[in-house]
Amino acid sequence: MFGFLPQGNAIKTYKYNPITFLPLNLFEQFKRAANFYFLVLLILQAIPEISTLSWYTTLVPLLLVLGITAVKDLVDDIARHRMDNEVNNRTCDVIKDGRFVFKATKWKDIKVGDVVRLKKNTFVPADILLLSSSEPNSLCYVETAELDGETNLKFKMALEVTHRHLQEESALADFDGLVECEEPNNRLDKFTGMLSWRDSLYPLDADKILLRGCKIRNTDFCHGMVIFAGADTKIMRNSGRTRFKRTKIDSLMNYMVYTIIVVLILLSAGLAIGHTYWEQQIGNSSWYLYDAQDSSPAYRGFLTFWGYIIVLNTMVPISLYVSVEVIRFGQSYFINWDLQMYYPEKDTAAKARTTTLNEQLGQIQYIFSDKTGTLTQNIMTFKKCCINGQRYGQVHTIDFSWNAYADGKFLFYDHYLIEQIKAGKEPEIQKFFFLLAICHTVMADTSDGQLHYQAASPDEGALVTAARNFGYVFLSRTQNTITISEMGVQRTYDVLAILDFNSDRKRMSVIVRESGGHIRLYCKGADTVIYERLHPSNVKREATEEVFANETLRTLCLCYRDISQDEFEVWNKKFLEASLATSHRDEALDKVYEEIEKNLILLGATAIEDKLQDGVPETISRLSKADIKIWVLTGDKKETAENIGFSCELLTEDTAICYGEDTRQKLKLKFPRTAEEKKKQSEKRRRAEAYKEQQQKNFVDLACECRAVICCRVTPKQKAMVVELVKKYKKAITLAIGDGANDVNMIKTAHIGVGISGQEGMQAVMSSDYSFGQFRYLQRLLLVHGRWSYIRMCKFLRYFFYKNFAFTLVHIWYSFFNGFSAQTAYEDWFITVYNVLYSSLPVLLVGLFDQDVSDKLSLRFPRLYVLGQRDLLFNYKKFFLSLLHGAVTSLIIFFIPYGAYLVSMGQDGEGPADYQSFAVTAASSLIFVVNFQIGLDTSYWTFVNAFSVFGSIALYFGLTFDFHSAGIHVLFPSVFQFTGAAPNALRQPYLWLTMILTIAICLLPVVAQRFLSMTIWPSESDKVSEIWYLGECGRCLFTGAGGGCPCTWQGWDEMGIKVPSNPSHFGIL
Repeated sequence: MFGFLPQGNAIKTYKYNPITFLPLNLFEQFKRAANFYFLVLLILQAIPEISTLSWYTTLVPLLLVLGITAVKDLVDDIARHRMDNEVNNRTCDVIKDGRFVFKATKWKDIKVGDVVRLKKNTFVPADILLLSSSEPNSLCYVETAELDGETNLKFKMALEVTHRHLQEESALADFDGLVECEEPNNRLDKFTGMLSWRDSLYPLDADKILLRGCKIRNTDFCHGMVIFAGADTKIMRNSGRTRFKRTKIDSLMNYMVYTIIVVLILLSAGLAIGHTYWEQQIGNSSWYLYDAQDSSPAYRGFLTFWGYIIVLNTMVPISLYVSVEVIRFGQSYFINWDLQMYYPEKDTAAKARTTTLNEQLGQIQYIFSDKTGTLTQNIMTFKKCCINGQRYGQVHTIDFSWNAYADGKFLFYDHYLIEQIKAGKEPEIQKFFFLLAICHTVMADTSDGQLHYQAASPDEGALVTAARNFGYVFLSRTQNTITISEMGVQRTYDVLAILDFNSDRKRMSVIVRESGGHIRLYCKGADTVIYERLHPSNVKREATEEVFANETLRTLCLCYRDISQDEFEVWNKKFLEASLATSHRDEALDKVYEEIEKNLILLGATAIEDKLQDGVPETISRLSKADIKIWVLTGDKKETAENIGFSCELLTEDTAICYGEDTRQKLKLKFPRTAEEKKKQSEKRRRAEAYKEQQQKNFVDLACECRAVICCRVTPKQKAMVVELVKKYKKAITLAIGDGANDVNMIKTAHIGVGISGQEGMQAVMSSDYSFGQFRYLQRLLLVHGRWSYIRMCKFLRYFFYKNFAFTLVHIWYSFFNGFSAQTAYEDWFITVYNVLYSSLPVLLVGLFDQDVSDKLSLRFPRLYVLGQRDLLFNYKKFFLSLLHGAVTSLIIFFIPYGAYLVSMGQDGEGPADYQSFAVTAASSLIFVVNFQIGLDTSYWTFVNAFSVFGSIALYFGLTFDFHSAGIHVLFPSVFQFTGAAPNALRQPYLWLTMILTIAICLLPVVAQRFLSMTIWPSESDKVSEIWYLGECGRCLFTGAGGGCPCTWQGWDEMGIKVPSNPSHFGIL
């Protein structure tokens, strides 16, 4: 009984088919505002009464944009079609129609309820209940790389009843069990169900389920029953859309496009009013302008309004969004290709998992970091322990050669503990290591005569390995038993119940029946949850409570309690009822666990070392100098978190530490003090939600005043809440970095999520926007790639708006001389290809390759990063300056040729003062100006940049002569009407002089402004570049050991850069 309509097993991830591709793709593209806007313009241009501009001037760029996107979508969808066909046509063995033999069947024909056989190294076709396997106790090893990216093997185990009775094909064919389970969902780590078979009920959880996409490993074959198929499987339920993240520049760019549209409407309205006035004053009295239409001036003005909307449409750049995506795509590959972010030990390269957030990497203000596996290596080493109040692990290395099962890599530093174990006189020590050997979910595997452990977490593996070396060796387990070698004596214990660990419980327990029949519970967990469950008369708590507090060690408390048979039977009945619950099973189990995990007897504590990764202190120091605030969010206790803070230099000896319990008074100080403010505040406090928000804001305000923040004892949900609070109240750009599944929520909440390929699997990486192998690579991601991406994108956008304004506003000045009749100042084909061919490549290359300083200087001078945090390079001020610059350029480009044509005469004695020659002159001047302008804006020159600038100019002249040739006019007389205009105009020397004058007047003020800016108001990058060149050209060499030479630091003072008190610690590489 499944409670829902089962799906077929065929999957469909493609979006289109041959019939629906064109209409659906166009529909999706026209949902974008810019594309829809240009579609409306195209329709308006088809109306002769409105448009003075040929329809192809909009159609060609629009088709180019639509075509590029459509081809990309088509290629992606063809790949999805192929993948779907490949997957759906895979085969596996299925029992069909009650027959007693397995028959090869395509995946797409598998149905819910089918019994299947899966062989070694094959993929699981659906979500399947494991019934039996070829391994002892029906274990089945699977690889889940397709689900969560993890390559380490995980094990599944069938129910004992199906393991015993469902090994033969005939038994499998007759299997008539009834499964009642949860509805399909996307939780890969959870499953709640119940098997009803042979008049008994058996609880089902995720350990009994093989999920679609897993691969069978180290298991010859296994049998299972299909529970979820096709679109109902968990992997398909996880294939939905993820949360879409947008950059700050994206939002600003959209608002600026809206601003341009408003300006466009206002300009068109003003020019339409001008045309109405002109018609009333001049048009009606000019008989030679009569067009046989007796329309009123107001109506003509209305038509002219739409005409100007069309003529000035290039103010809204159609290619802007496509160009931005191309730049981001290229920048993402630069991150992927960066060998300095490659981690050779794990063969892990940096990976940009999104192409939409690169420039936001240059604007980060807050970093939220996990500790374990992010700042530390997450390679756990058992260093010390405390048993019965006695500490061990502080003397000399121990020789474990007496133990045949010892792991040769294990080191411990206390001979006395070994002597105590061998003597066997301390029962607490025996119980301590027995607990480590029995209370876990580790699986043992013997290969080549060696015992290997497969643990779900590094902590658990380290503890079981420690017990193994001290003589308590975990050997094997079945569904209901566990076998341990205790100082050479092998014993098997009945496992009555396992009380699972989770992030809320922070503990794990196991109930076993020991020799003699008595029942005991063993528990290990975080100190906070263990202490509150100890027996009131426990006297060992004080001796253990602060052990290892001043060391950066991860601690777990170990405890036990004896349970009577009667108590266990009563509790076990509740446990079975909770295990069979079909809804809210986890909550029911937690409640039952609480009833038995009480009155515990403390045995002691373990201390595991987790060393810092290489380069963490240096990275944190450099990011702090970039004015980035770093918060560490960890589940460790306060003392451990504080010590890690000192180890990674987030905290120093001079740091004044403000603890959480001491901040309440400080939070109160944040409340308003005046009577009026207090009255308003008291009114707000009457509303609980408002009071809560005020407290949250006060917390954020106080925390943000600190140089560093460490939050300890936080759950995964609380990590995400802290990030959300800073986003909400500080409006700051945030980055979260982590390595485990408990960091996923935080990574998804932050503006940018970074995953580290660590020891805790790939869940964080799979949910992240960027990933790499070590925390130290974060400085290069932000200070180099992030900063470059931000500068490049800002420079691209400023120039893009400038060149479009310079191009488009010429039409407005021309309107004053054509009666505001919406005539164009350029040839139609020039308008068509200006943004596509004549001015696109140079600015694209600047957006991809430009750099104001090198990567080494970006790292050596972290303060250069501040530009992006303060939005200094692209904002509304910069936008309007670009608009003003474009407007001035358009004025010069129009009026200087206009003035030259008033009093000019050609070599043949005739003045070429016709419209077409003027259009060629203005267009040629524009092409020179905008391409030379991007040359001035380029900081990092390469051959490619130079080729793009001069190549764009050459392409303009080549195409212009072709468009103005007699041959193409003969072929298309109505489309190419500027026959001979360019050859005639450009053979006149004075027109070239006119263009040179125009170019000089446009660019010389820019050159002068740049010179004055660099000498009088230099930017930080200008200062750094000048000092660097100063050191490189003879006076000194800035790369000397020990922090640089004295004259370099003197240069710093002269340029207004603060000199560090200790130059050798400034981060010189």
